[in-house]
Amino acid sequence: MSSVRPGAPAPPPPPDGQPEIALSPGFVARMTGQMRAGGWIAPLLTVVVAFFMGGLVVAATGHNPLSTYKAIFDGSGLQWLFPWTSGPDRDTAAINLQQTLLTTGPLILLGLAVGYAFRAGLFNIGGQGQYIVGSIAAVWAGSSWAGMPGWIHVILAMVLATAAGATWAGISGALRAITGANEVITTIMLNWIAIWLGVYLFGLGGPLQNNAQPDVPISNDIVHSARLPVFWGDADLQGLHIGIFVALAAAVVYWVLLNRSTKGYEARAVGFNPEAARYSGIRVGRTYVLVMATCGALAGLAGSLDVLGWQFHIATNDIQGTQLAFLGIAVALLGRNTALGTCLAALMFGALVNGTSVRNLDPAVFEPELAQNLTTVIQGLVVLFVSADVLILLIYNKLRPRRRARGGGAAGPAGDTIEVVA
Repeated sequence: MSSVRPGAPAPPPPPDGQPEIALSPGFVARMTGQMRAGGWIAPLLTVVVAFFMGGLVVAATGHNPLSTYKAIFDGSGLQWLFPWTSGPDRDTAAINLQQTLLTTGPLILLGLAVGYAFRAGLFNIGGQGQYIVGSIAAVWAGSSWAGMPGWIHVILAMVLATAAGATWAGISGALRAITGANEVITTIMLNWIAIWLGVYLFGLGGPLQNNAQPDVPISNDIVHSARLPVFWGDADLQGLHIGIFVALAAAVVYWVLLNRSTKGYEARAVGFNPEAARYSGIRVGRTYVLVMATCGALAGLAGSLDVLGWQFHIATNDIQGTQLAFLGIAVALLGRNTALGTCLAALMFGALVNGTSVRNLDPAVFEPELAQNLTTVIQGLVVLFVSADVLILLIYNKLRPRRRARGGGAAGPAGDTIEVVA
């Protein structure tokens, strides 16, 4: 059976053998709102399914998934948040949590760098290169001008790193605006250029190689005046620095920019429909450049937090081996490109990265080398399942208790109906 509003034209009959599916406007509006406005149902189900599948992988190796996840949780230090954690356990949890938050800060910025591009209909897969050039600018500025006052030196190094990342990503935005080049291709190419640029600069005989160690492919150390102040923990043991507040402030700015500014409105309009945005007077090409430059600025700032906060130098193997920026893609997808969601997703992945590290995970429960691969597996599952959020939400609504509507249709809250007619 099918229901048609009085006075409305009758819909065309479905092809033979295919059912007619009628979605009420209320159901469609709620579904669209949940998928586009950052609904919490799909991300939550995504995390549950990803961890469940990861648990199957753990079980296949002959280990207990529950014990493994508990050991990872303990290694992340998140139990410090519970009041019943006390004594030596609390001290250990505090140190582990500091390490988790050290990773969370850059992940927030890298997730925002991907999320803002998504909102404009772009795919910024170049966070790796933008992060690297930001790190290069930060280590150069931080190892120079030793007599400069502390706060000025820190701010200058962060500004230069931000500008370097913005310039690097702006190249891709300009190519998209001028030639129509796909930003996925150009950002991937720029990633490799940034990697080998860093290898050249800090390699043996490179322009920025360490002056005191000519046989080591590493940069000069950051001078103390350019290091971010530590407010929790021991500065000599990588205590938590103020970069986490910089990342949270950037998330607030991101929310304001995206939801309360003209540039954010233009970015979202271009993301929904570039041609309609152009017809309404928005300069689409300029928007592409500004959006990519903003994304690069966030990724470059993330690089400066790591260099000025705890690394204090860059080696060529660091440049070639870092994968943190690619994790930002999963953070943005799981966070639904929203400020709050990105912060929570960054905390989850930061906890996974540090909870599975060799120094934090109890090898008697699960081998840390395998657990680090487990983090990658969960990351891939999150990307896979987030991209299938329509299916997840349909399953969720199908399994919800429904009351039968008069006439035989299945009804949800507020009279939403789904009718399938053979």
